[in-house]
Amino acid sequence: MIGYLKGNVKSVSAEFVLLEVNGVGYEVICSGAAFSKLSGAAEGEVYTYMQVKEDGVTLFGFADLQEKSLFLKLTSVQGVGAKMAIAILSSMRPSDVSAAIATADSKRFAAVKGVGKKTAERIILELHGKISADELLGASEGVRAVELPAAEEDDAVSALMGLGFTKQESARAVSRARASGAATVEEILAVALKGM
Repeated sequence: MIGYLKGNVKSVSAEFVLLEVNGVGYEVICSGAAFSKLSGAAEGEVYTYMQVKEDGVTLFGFADLQEKSLFLKLTSVQGVGAKMAIAILSSMRPSDVSAAIATADSKRFAAVKGVGKKTAERIILELHGKISADELLGASEGVRAVELPAAEEDDAVSALMGLGFTKQESARAVSRARASGAATVEEILAVALKGM
């Protein structure tokens, strides 16, 4: 499997980006973020997912690993193929996709060309609860200051939600608490509640 490519950007078209790596040209169908990153650049890199089907092999490109992870989650939903998932990621930022799932905003998905109301609802139903706090916040909003097991992070977010805060508010508060040095779930909750 080809999971990452770095090389010269030979051409950019509406359908794909042609990336030359060691003399070999790879046609990569890119997400909106990856497309923007490579447009006008002489060199570039993308994380890739290689889809092998009876009618051929297709490479999909992503700006970062978070976006690729979200793509894989989207394609795990019944009725969402790779092309639909890339269309969603080209119309919405990864943090917007995560927020729409967390807040059950099916209208955001239904606004994407090719995504109907039933598919939008299925995406939310099947992926709700599978989105981590980091995905909800978006990779751009900060690096983890304290690494916690996902279960502890989820426990802290769940506890705040139990107090009436939204998932997005809870995830942001947990992230801020971790950045301030809180290490245990109890410390995180204490710091997070002070800041809310």
